[in-house]
Amino acid sequence: MTETTTAIDADEAAFLDLHAQREDLERQLSLVQLRRQFGPGQVAVDQAADDEKVLLLSLDRVLTQIRAAEYKRQPNARRW
Repeated sequence: MTETTTAIDADEAAFLDLHAQREDLERQLSLVQLRRQFGPGQVAVDQAADDEKVLLLSLDRVLTQIRAAEYKRQPNARRW
């Protein structure tokens, strides 16, 4: 295997890992939103709201990384 092929495989693995992270965060976010809606008490609802904020920040970070990775995958993409 050549060095270029290894780099492509590593890039593809990183890209797929980002999508796995996105999927996991979206699942966690769905569960947190249910906890906010149907929490057993105000403390649990408040904790779910705090958890939701953290998850949304993480999801935003991962989505930004995915957009960057998708741009790099385009033919003749500019390298900064």
